Amino acid sequence: MTENDVINLLKKAAQINITIWISGGWGISALMGKQIRPHNDIDIFVQKTDADNFIKMLVSDGYRENKMEYTTNNHTVWQDADNRIIDLHLYELAENGNLRFDDYLVPIDLFDGKGKIGGMEVQCLTAEAQLLFHQGYEHSEKDKLDVLLLCETFGFEIPEQYR
Repeated sequence: MTENDVINLLKKAAQINITIWISGGWGISALMGKQIRPHNDIDIFVQKTDADNFIKMLVSDGYRENKMEYTTNNHTVWQDADNRIIDLHLYELAENGNLRFDDYLVPIDLFDGKGKIGGMEVQCLTAEAQLLFHQGYEHSEKDKLDVLLLCETFGFEIPEQYR
């Protein structure tokens, strides 16, 4: 996904009144205010009540669902003929100011991140949330670079699995 691909996706979603929160590599790039490395996909969160309209938009733009071993009702992957990949996470509002994603409850303030992609202001996960969501799985070299950059930029201690 290029910077222009991301901006076009965000603009199209905004045209149908859907808010997107960016996570993953593009989310970290947004927090840095610039693209920090090439990204083969974009990880996004969309409210579950907007899922049908968002997926209709994706399908009308040539995206098709790509079933993965981790696919759930709330986590799907969409790919178009140009190999642009959208890793879609659906959340719902839960009790006590939390968001629910699958079986996880997370504080809503983890979605308070603000960043920039191509000069466009975007909503993204906070640096703390990015660090949290980059733990507990077998990470890649790009994950390690992202986490080290987060820790250096925001003054976090490097998690044990990334040392």
